Amino acid sequence: MENDSVAAGVQPVFYQTADEGPAHAGGGTLLGFWIYLMSDALIFATLFATFGVLSTSFAGGPQPRDLFDLRLVGFNTAVLLVSALTCGLAMIAMQQGRLGALRFWLIVTALLGMTFVGVELSEFAHMISEGATPQRSGYLSAFFTLVSTHGLHVTFGVIWIACMLVQLGQRGLQADNRRRLLCLSMFWHFLDVVWIGVFTFVYLLGAL
Repeated sequence: MENDSVAAGVQPVFYQTADEGPAHAGGGTLLGFWIYLMSDALIFATLFATFGVLSTSFAGGPQPRDLFDLRLVGFNTAVLLVSALTCGLAMIAMQQGRLGALRFWLIVTALLGMTFVGVELSEFAHMISEGATPQRSGYLSAFFTLVSTHGLHVTFGVIWIACMLVQLGQRGLQADNRRRLLCLSMFWHFLDVVWIGVFTFVYLLGAL
């Protein structure tokens, strides 16, 4: 029967199950992104553990209280936490379908992220000018690796926001863009949580 249908020029019918629809594809994207975040969390956990092991390996070099300006670090922490708020406001605007407000809050979030990275680079430049380079001690190697890895994540987050702004300008609030923005929001809040750990264990406990 099947051969007769093909011979007669009738195209075979392929049936699509409910699990293969767009909703299933979106769920697969979110599940995959959660798996990525868990793998990223393992990377940061490894870096935190390495820093903990090397936290007293100063090799006669500068110690945390000699390196850090807690006022500057506190300001940078506030900048990143405020960016979490603006990112949340962007998601609220998305849920309400307000494209203009969504783009505004995404731009503010990106600017705050760029400010955070700029202050961090300024801190690194000052430390290196004082001779506190990654090669100076095990402590400084672990410090630069952990903090710069987080800074790179924030940089990638800013690039992601820029890409989403282009996508929103071209396609608006379609389902794919909503899903990508949801993943972006999870990623940005994940970076905030990681930074709270960095600020507490690297800067605060180190300086005190």
